[in-house]
Amino acid sequence: MTKIMLVDDDPITKTLLKTLLEMEGFNVYPWDLGTDVLEKVNSVEPDVVVMDVNLNGLNGIDVLRDLRAEQKYQDVRVIMSSGMNYQEECNREGANGFLLKPYMPDDLISLIRKNLS
Repeated sequence: MTKIMLVDDDPITKTLLKTLLEMEGFNVYPWDLGTDVLEKVNSVEPDVVVMDVNLNGLNGIDVLRDLRAEQKYQDVRVIMSSGMNYQEECNREGANGFLLKPYMPDDLISLIRKNLS
């Protein structure tokens, strides 16, 4: 089964996305604020990471850059999201997709499925 890792610092967003993605048949692994994202990626080995750009104390684009710097994470699909349009920056750093918040749940599901095909 496909593993999705959620990296977002908003507990409501994480809960809603977790429920939505589980209803779609995905195994979902939320990131816990204060833990190392790369360590979580290493332990979960997700197929897709859905990550917010603005995290409490972290910059998602920096985390994306760190992920892409590691050879073992090259095949992990990363979908970035933000309330501000960081699409160009995210694409430049190796994101596989970007969603501007607020987005429709179907847009996220479609983007995940597109990245898995």
